[in-house]
Amino acid sequence: MQKEIVLLIGGPGTGKSTLMHVLSEKGQVCYPEISRQITLEARQQGTEQLFLKDPLLFSQKLLEGRIQQHQSALAEEANVVFIDRGIPDILAYMHFIGDRDYPQHFVKACQDYRYTKLFICPVWEEIYMCDNERYENFEQAQQIQQHLIDTYQSFGYDLIEVPKDTPENRAQFILQHFNF
Repeated sequence: MQKEIVLLIGGPGTGKSTLMHVLSEKGQVCYPEISRQITLEARQQGTEQLFLKDPLLFSQKLLEGRIQQHQSALAEEANVVFIDRGIPDILAYMHFIGDRDYPQHFVKACQDYRYTKLFICPVWEEIYMCDNERYENFEQAQQIQQHLIDTYQSFGYDLIEVPKDTPENRAQFILQHFNF
């Protein structure tokens, strides 16, 4: 079986983390979203929202972490590895804030580190919540969602939309796309 590096993407508050937790409980290898960790580290160093203060530095840290996740996924014994957000997410968020003046190595990384399948969780107002690391309101979440779709499609990805359903049913929907 070919190694599957599978992304779970979607705007903020679409249930990705919950879904990754359910997949992990079902024995799947899952890598968490790393932007919260970067945000918390910056906060400990006195910067409340690093993405808002220095988007390029935040994005560079994300790029390094997501490249490391991709490399680690390739080294996993498991044939299928799920990752919460991928490298093109970085460009989508930069586009969201109106910044298209980023170094070319961000685009090259999107081209060099490819994923085999992409599942996108739709924006879903009934489950959307803000928290300490999620500063976007629901309208902004919708805008980010469109930037994610546009960015991933610009790199030639097909997106499989995860239905709005219970976390368990959403996980089953994803797992039916693989031969375990």
